[in-house]
Amino acid sequence: MRENNKTILEKANAAITKGDHEGFLAYCTEDTEWVFVGERVLQGKEAVRQWMATAYAEPPVFVVENLLAEGDYVTALGKISLKDETGETASYLYCDVWRFRDGKMAELKAFVIKA
Repeated sequence: MRENNKTILEKANAAITKGDHEGFLAYCTEDTEWVFVGERVLQGKEAVRQWMATAYAEPPVFVVENLLAEGDYVTALGKISLKDETGETASYLYCDVWRFRDGKMAELKAFVIKA
């Protein structure tokens, strides 16, 4: 039986909290596109890999408060804490809207604000 998209996202998130970037990226399409609304756009798995190497040099701590799925989309609402450019821990609120294709994460629209 094929896994549902919510389960796939939960497994991907579990990998990232362990610092397993490649484990997370295994759940993404090669042409994945990540849009951090108002900030930047990452095109392709390699761009995401490079971004994660710095942004997630230390695994983030996050709490998913709601996970909603319909069709090819899963929306995650929650809180995330990670180190900023100065090495200080910063806390954010986020809403991630994921689009899935063939059981993999193909697109992310991330709305993130400092808490």
